[in-house]
Parts: sequence; C-alpha cells; structure tokens
Amino acid sequence: MADLLEARASVKVIDGRARGETEVVVAAFDRLSPDAITELRGAAAAFGRPIVLVTDGIEKGGLAVAVECRVVAILPRSAATDNRVADSVRLAASGRVSQPSDLLARLAEHAERLHREILEPSEPAGAGLSSREIDVLRLMADGFGTQEIAAELSYSERTVKNVIYAVTDRLRLRNRSHAVAYAIREGVI
Repeated sequence: MADLLEARASVKVIDGRARGETEVVVAAFDRLSPDAITELRGAAAAFGRPIVLVTDGIEKGGLAVAVECRVVAILPRSAATDNRVADSVRLAASGRVSQPSDLLARLAEHAERLHREILEPSEPAGAGLSSREIDVLRLMADGFGTQEIAAELSYSERTVKNVIYAVTDRLRLRNRSHAVAYAIREGVI
C-alpha cells in the first residue's frame, strides 16, 4: 500500500511511528479475520485516526468491528488502484467519506439481527411445551413414575417415555429431575 500511495503526489506516506503527523491510517488485509481485527483495533487505539480498510473478505461480525475501529472507507483489494486508495485517503482526511450503500445495508442488517437476538424479549422458554408435555412434567414433579403417569393420563408407558425424551432432548436438559426443575423455574408447572 505504501508503494501504491507514494506514487501519488497528493498523498504523503509517513512512517507508522510518526503518530502525530498521521491523518489517516490505511490497513490492508486479505480478509478481516480475527487476527486482522486484533491488528485493526490496535491501530485504532494507537492512532485514533480514520482508517481506510482494504480487504477482500469480511467475516461475520467484522463489519461492526470495522465501524467501531473508525473505518471510514472499505475498498476491495481487487479495486485498490492508486487512484481509488488515494482518493479514499484524501476524503477520509477531509472528513467527507461516505460508506458505500451495500456496506451500510449490511451494517444495518447486522444491527437489526443483534437487536432481534439480544435486545428484544423472546417468548418464554416454556411457551413451546405442549399440553401433553406439561401434564407429564406436572405428574413427574408430583413424584409419579413412568407407569403411574401412563395410568393417570391413559397413555402407554412408551408414549410417556417418548414425551420425556422429547422434552429433555429439545430443551437440552440432562434428566427427569432437570426437566422438572426447569418447568418449575419457568413457571410452566
């Protein structure tokens, strides 16, 4: 990148140790991997300046990290000509860089997904249990064995075992006691 930019008279490439003179940081990676993200965060902390990122691939969550690290322009490596990189650096230095619409759309999609998964309340954990499953769990909590539950609900023992297995497997519970404790904690029984 330094060789590419030094060919442009309008851009001055300085040594990375000259932090006081740095107006824009150019970071280039094959892909924005976890190691590259670590380096990007280090550059953001060390320089505190806008970053022009040149990369071909951004892994899941990388776009949000890039924005967090003050990345103001992202160029694909295949399109990183001396003109495009230099123009991005000049615009970043002037504060007039605008993100490409496809990147903004991806960032908005990422933010929406985070909001849905983390911030919005999800349905109660026990809401997915059927009335049959709740009846079996209630009788288990009352101390009934498989045979007694089957007799009480007029099911076969095999049906009761299948219901218990289905609940413990779907909810990733360890055993019957764990299933009963879960149902009580969630207010299902």
